[in-house]
Amino acid sequence: MKTFFCKGTLAAAVACLTLVVATRAQARSCSNASLRGKYGQNISGEVLPGPGVVLPQNGIAMTTFDGKGTFTQEDFVVIDGVPQTSGFQTGETGTYAINADCTGTATINYPDGSFINLEVLVVMDGREFRTVVSLLNMAGTTAPANIGSSGVRVDEGYGD
Repeated sequence: MKTFFCKGTLAAAVACLTLVVATRAQARSCSNASLRGKYGQNISGEVLPGPGVVLPQNGIAMTTFDGKGTFTQEDFVVIDGVPQTSGFQTGETGTYAINADCTGTATINYPDGSFINLEVLVVMDGREFRTVVSLLNMAGTTAPANIGSSGVRVDEGYGD
């Protein structure tokens, strides 16, 4: 009887652990809805416009995701010590696609036709994200870049 009770208890414990692990795995599943609301970003890296030329870049951005695959953004960027605009650049729009494993892609579109493709990683259940530039096309010219960003949701109550 004691052996039967121990085996039954062990089976129940394993079943509970399986449910807990499955629930946690489901909670970590991502989608476009994982990014919604306003996120403040820190942007840093380097633009590499030619052989041996390295231009440091730093910036900040406010990005608003709709949870459905589109966003708007305004940013202020400094390249090689020179501000790229006199204030925050507005009018940026984009699209994004987040996979169930919390990886994804995004494209930022600028009013002048320039665009940036990004690889995206959603972390902290959508409260934060990370990006790396995979393609930088400014005014029709593609330049190699080593630029990344980190974003944190600034309106924690959005949709929660």
